[in-house]
Amino acid sequence: MTATGKAATNKNGENVLRAPKFTAEIVADQLRDGYWLEAPDIDGDGKPDLFGYGLRLGEIYWYANDGDWTRRLIADRIKMPVGADFADVSGNGHPDVIVCYDLYGPIGTIHDANTEGGKIDWLENPGTPDKDESRWKRHYVGRATGMHRLRAGHFTRTDRLQIIGLPIVAKEDVHAVLPVVLFTQPDDVHTAEEWPMTVVDDSHFRMIHGAEKKRGLIPGSDLESLLLASDEGVTWLYYDEAREEWIRELIGTGELTQFEQTGFRGSGDLNAGRLGDDPMAYVAAIEPFHGNTVAVYTKAGEGEGWNRVLLDVYGDPNENGEGPGHQIVCADFDGDGDEEFLVALRGPWPWQGVMYYKAIDAANGVWAKWRVSEESVARIATADFNGDGRLDFATIAYSVQNYYVAKDAKLMVYRNEIEQ
Repeated sequence: MTATGKAATNKNGENVLRAPKFTAEIVADQLRDGYWLEAPDIDGDGKPDLFGYGLRLGEIYWYANDGDWTRRLIADRIKMPVGADFADVSGNGHPDVIVCYDLYGPIGTIHDANTEGGKIDWLENPGTPDKDESRWKRHYVGRATGMHRLRAGHFTRTDRLQIIGLPIVAKEDVHAVLPVVLFTQPDDVHTAEEWPMTVVDDSHFRMIHGAEKKRGLIPGSDLESLLLASDEGVTWLYYDEAREEWIRELIGTGELTQFEQTGFRGSGDLNAGRLGDDPMAYVAAIEPFHGNTVAVYTKAGEGEGWNRVLLDVYGDPNENGEGPGHQIVCADFDGDGDEEFLVALRGPWPWQGVMYYKAIDAANGVWAKWRVSEESVARIATADFNGDGRLDFATIAYSVQNYYVAKDAKLMVYRNEIEQ
């Protein structure tokens, strides 16, 4: 495709469109709860593994990519783990797990933020997790009320790891203004009581639900930036090294027509996709919070902002004002250099599974769509699990009390068999 997202042509001038094909494999079924999923190489054998968990049990497992997906327990007794990421915090060459937890009080919903919670820990990979069956050591990072998402990377500097913390609700109200905070790696991560914290922004964002980090979006910089989905809609947040300040670029205001009915507005999750030479040619979003609409933003022209195209509406909001959409993932699955996007739908059926979108003419809002999974999905993780050079994906069911509990919740891997 070109940077405008028009389908590539072969030597005969015919459009080339590779239909997606994935083969499903069950990693674990009959899950007691399900919510989060990531795909780092935990045991260092060169093959991506999985770690995942739900909110209720407080148990985090990793699944070895050993042919049988052997399951081992990383940690237990973590009070309601929510968002997570991974990075080599200890410096031993192995990915550690970073998780935020203790978000809610007794009610267990967004209307009940624990004012003493919202904590972040990093769990230390022992380096031989396939042999060491003990729990991983927990280290405290810091906290902020309502902490729900985090992203680890290099956002203002490259010499130390940083963690961006993103609350979803404040103690005052579900829709109160939230602080976006930044934790910077201390001199000694093993003995530090907590990491130094600074406030990135405490006056612009409400109800942040989706957060994706991206490298390569800031011209001439190796720093990572963030795409945020919140009440405000879709925002690109990055640090300008020359100006030494954080910059917010509002891409779009999201879904606004359901507010009187549901109480939610803006965006719920998002990701940026590459087309041609443009690493952020489009932004795909689920809107609003736990929304039912899929929209795509494309650049209107130099200095002219972004256009929003509504692609699909998956059912009506339920009695809580929520729809089935939970995550967006952008990646190049068919190997043509451009990125497709996946939509995670938690259910109930038929609004359940993974939908695969391919740009035909993104500038004019034309996309092809396929369903590539029928299982309930809360989160998607991407990796080349079998080493054949094609990007696969894995899913974990959405099974969360007080929100939605999937029937026959599973953790799945979908192996890519698209002809390339």
